[in-house]
Amino acid sequence: MPGESNTHIYPVQAHPHPFDPLSATEIEYAIAIIRKQHGQLRYSCNAVSLSEPKKAEMLAWLTAPDTKPRPRREAEVVVVGVDLLYDGIVDLDNGKILKWEKLQGLQPMIMMEDLQGTEKIIRTDPKVIEQCGILGIPPEDMHKIYCDPWTIGYDERYGNKVRLQQALMYYRQSLDDSQYSFPLDFCPIVDTEAKKVIAIDVPKVRRPLNTIASNYNPKDIEADGGYRKDLKPINITQPEGVSFTVDGRVVNWQNFSFHVGFNHREGIVLNNITYNDKGNIRPLFYRMSLAEMVVPYGNPEYPHHRKHAFDLGEYGGGYMTNSLALGCDCKGVIHYFDAVFANKAGAPITIKNAVCIHEEDSGILFKHTDFRDDSAIITRGRKLIVSQIFTAANYEYCVYWIFHQDATIQLEIRLTGILNTYAMAPGEDTNGWGTEVHPGVNAHNHQHLFCLRLDPQIDGQKNTVFQVDSACGPGEVGSAENKHGNAFYAQKTKYSTVKESISDYDGSTSRTWDICNTNKIHPYSKKYASYKLVSREVPRLLPKEGGLVWKRAGFARHAIHVTKYADNQLHPAGRHVPQTSGEPSLGLPEWVGDGTESIDNEDIVLWHTFGLTHFPAPEDYPIMPAEPISLLLRPRHFFLRNPALDVMPTYVSTPSGVKEKMAIDKRDKESRLAFEEQKAYYGTKGEINKVETFTNK
Repeated sequence: MPGESNTHIYPVQAHPHPFDPLSATEIEYAIAIIRKQHGQLRYSCNAVSLSEPKKAEMLAWLTAPDTKPRPRREAEVVVVGVDLLYDGIVDLDNGKILKWEKLQGLQPMIMMEDLQGTEKIIRTDPKVIEQCGILGIPPEDMHKIYCDPWTIGYDERYGNKVRLQQALMYYRQSLDDSQYSFPLDFCPIVDTEAKKVIAIDVPKVRRPLNTIASNYNPKDIEADGGYRKDLKPINITQPEGVSFTVDGRVVNWQNFSFHVGFNHREGIVLNNITYNDKGNIRPLFYRMSLAEMVVPYGNPEYPHHRKHAFDLGEYGGGYMTNSLALGCDCKGVIHYFDAVFANKAGAPITIKNAVCIHEEDSGILFKHTDFRDDSAIITRGRKLIVSQIFTAANYEYCVYWIFHQDATIQLEIRLTGILNTYAMAPGEDTNGWGTEVHPGVNAHNHQHLFCLRLDPQIDGQKNTVFQVDSACGPGEVGSAENKHGNAFYAQKTKYSTVKESISDYDGSTSRTWDICNTNKIHPYSKKYASYKLVSREVPRLLPKEGGLVWKRAGFARHAIHVTKYADNQLHPAGRHVPQTSGEPSLGLPEWVGDGTESIDNEDIVLWHTFGLTHFPAPEDYPIMPAEPISLLLRPRHFFLRNPALDVMPTYVSTPSGVKEKMAIDKRDKESRLAFEEQKAYYGTKGEINKVETFTNK
């Protein structure tokens, strides 16, 4: 982006909602301001995104948008070049730079343009061509060489002075083959800025190139017996339209109201989630997002220890998001939001249909049948889904934020795509670190650990978190207080300090966590108004304490952390993640500090790490069926009673209605019996007409 540029005129009269992502015009304007003052630097753009308003200012504006000052519109800018990295904040309202900080010892995320450029670099490198030749791939086939470029994680040989990638190598026999069936056993290291290969890691024991394809394209399926032909169409129609409204980026549906934001790193960000409780607008969450994730692989052989991707902090869940298609990614009547980012040149680019909003039937909301008289009520539920899908090289992550009519909020993530694969020799022992999912193809064990950032405002900004465990009641069997030994209760442990909050999941106690407003007590239950975090897919971080992954992914060491709110604490693995060593640990571990800060009845943030551990199997290959993981945020002692009672029943019959129907049925039955008796009597006398006369009477 070197050179001068005329400053664009920012359309002040068209101020967006303060939570709205930057528009294309705003991105251009921010870059123009940077160029005007720093155009002599040789750098490229790494990120231009909304610098979110300070929470105190935003809350004031949300309370009275017509009278309170609108938060200043600011852009967060990251630029990078050879031996330089700058973080900046640009005031878009006043056209000036508020912050311009040169950083040392850090590397910014790898952009899509960087990843795409790496494949071109490795195809022409003489040393890569040499290694391919050793495996039997001739120079004229280098156009058949592919790679998945990853950040290098951390390599003690290079540290973080140079921006590096590691290229996971593959071969594609024909254009429609899946390259993941033909993994190569060596790994080039690429200097991103210099655009050259600086080293190649080659294993001590070489693995031959696999020659057997495993594909999922239509022609391959047809050759293997063809597609199933016994499925009939299912059509989803909403002839009267949708039940939600969209005002800008504010969505209203079934008493919920929330703002849908989006950024290059986290993807979907939900803000100012409230619930209309019979005219009382009650705040639930100020901000919700997937803040980070780490995918550590479990093969200890060099250099596989470097395979632990921080997909959000190193590549950006927004940057990698898909353009969604009607009927494929989403079905029904859809409302879409586009996403706008800056490319390396600082020019805005648009991903169409990055976010999908639609409704689905969600099955039974509630039901009861009284066995005494067969009276029944059945109410089917509806759910609203806000979704995005992003592709991180081989994997797809489908992210669904789901709102339910009983005021439950659900996060579901579906994992699909293709396993990360590595070459293996015939008869090679995987040593338990992976699985041979196809001849010559080793898929290593790995974890997918996601960090959810919750900024609660349960009936207000002052909240407290309690750990809830099911526990046996005191007293031995035969004792006066627990004679038959059947007593159990919910044991609640308050987190008063940050240190107390650092905790893990315990399936043996069905552990959950209550986010409470201890200033609001339910008139019936006498318990605190709260939302309960129900999350049961919470594996522990398997890389050992003191190891590279453990040091770098400090947020994943425990299932729960609670910290006091701070405006600049958004990214639990640190603001700039690539090539960090974990010494010192960045992000959440540094915010925890000595752990003495109070989180009792404070403005707090809850960080929750959840996910799954994946031991691959042949059924996951050549493309993996979607595997879902889910968690819930459910109201507890928040409403006077079931908040979904006013959802129209699908079917209802009351006891009085059943009784009345039975009486009518009885009269009808008696009339029919009388008719049959008269018919039989007059029929023997040949006087059938009298039956008709009788029935008419």
